[in-house]
Amino acid sequence: MEYNSIIEKIFESGKDSLEDMEVFIENGKEIEIDVFEGELNKYNIAESGGLSLRGISNGKMGYSYTEKIDESSIDLIINDVIENSKYIDSPDKEEIFSGSSKYEEVELYNENLSQVSLEKKIDFVKALEKEALSLDERVVSVSGCSYGEVEQHRILRNTKGVDLEEKKNIAYCYISVVVKENEDIKTGSSYIISNDFSDYDYKSLAKEAVEEGLSMLGAKSIESGNYPIIFRNDVFANILETFVPVFSAENVQKGLSLLKDRIDSEIASPILTLSDDPFIKDGVASRAFDDEGMATKFKKVIDKGTLKTYFYNWKTAKKDRVSSTGNGYRGSYKSSLSIAPTNLYVESGKDSFEDLIKSIDHGLLIIDVQGLHSGANAVSGDYSLSAYGYEIEGGKIKRPVNQITIAGNFYDTLKNIEKIGNDLKFVLPGMGGQVGSPSVKVKSLSVSGE
Repeated sequence: MEYNSIIEKIFESGKDSLEDMEVFIENGKEIEIDVFEGELNKYNIAESGGLSLRGISNGKMGYSYTEKIDESSIDLIINDVIENSKYIDSPDKEEIFSGSSKYEEVELYNENLSQVSLEKKIDFVKALEKEALSLDERVVSVSGCSYGEVEQHRILRNTKGVDLEEKKNIAYCYISVVVKENEDIKTGSSYIISNDFSDYDYKSLAKEAVEEGLSMLGAKSIESGNYPIIFRNDVFANILETFVPVFSAENVQKGLSLLKDRIDSEIASPILTLSDDPFIKDGVASRAFDDEGMATKFKKVIDKGTLKTYFYNWKTAKKDRVSSTGNGYRGSYKSSLSIAPTNLYVESGKDSFEDLIKSIDHGLLIIDVQGLHSGANAVSGDYSLSAYGYEIEGGKIKRPVNQITIAGNFYDTLKNIEKIGNDLKFVLPGMGGQVGSPSVKVKSLSVSGE
């Protein structure tokens, strides 16, 4: 669809009543494939999209959006912007961004992914389920086996000369298995995220999920106490994702983060570097510009233990009199601007996963935590999470462990990191960006068990 005409007509119609305007158009296509017992359980192709308008009226920013992108919507959304601006109480002056001097070229769209037939993708998911069920007689069911694919096209234009456009696609596949031995029932899972379908190997995915499930058979609790802990890469990434809001300049400015006034202070172990990279090839959140037109940039949020920056959008950056970090974010065209990371990750260390295990005389390897939404406080940093994994003794995995609760504080955990692995992995994305981490060893954590 050609959008130039409708955008120009919006700007022409609004020029007498709005000081500046910004049009954001988003179109998306999502494919969902789910298989159960060899049959297609869910098959959905959904297209969505719309247009949002931001405009300045009497120094206040108003918002409006519509799913109907045609001339009949123009007067309505302009009037809505004017009316909505009247109810803005914030003393902060908002502006439409005038654009960055340079934008990087980022490889975001893989044409080959869209050319792989739907039949081939369905066959892949069916083969994945079949392979998992065939690997061991103790695999009694596959509780989840799905493939998802997302295409996104976004356009950002404003009356200050910004004219940007970007198209991207990404896919993922996930499997969860149930294993049973006598009356003991456990689960295991695995996943892949990539927009290159040649990366998808159903045999390795099935093997990883089944091996994890089988390895947990016979698990029991452990004596309560303080133990050195290894968080597997995906687990630490999920914990980090929960506490991402503490790095948001908006939360810092509102007093909802303990990192206020901590720039250039040591907040973590000196071996920890936390980077936000919008230019990663195949990254779920890779992008050349953020959702208000600011050029994105690579940044070290924590550099060797020292906090170097918060995540800023244009509004929060002006308030702190700094440059935006290019982290302005909209959940969709319907959403107002917020802040989110792009591809945020703990930089890899030198130690292999095996080296981390060998470094522990008696401790735990955690491979899953539950209750992150209810058991973690993003303001205080405190967390208490049910978990399972393995007991480590003499540098070797001894046995599976479950029915334990780990408790600590996010800020203390960052300071107590002793080793970082070289097995960086990103987790399935939540709200906003994508978060990744290698496995990390923490000096000590409270464990409640027997």
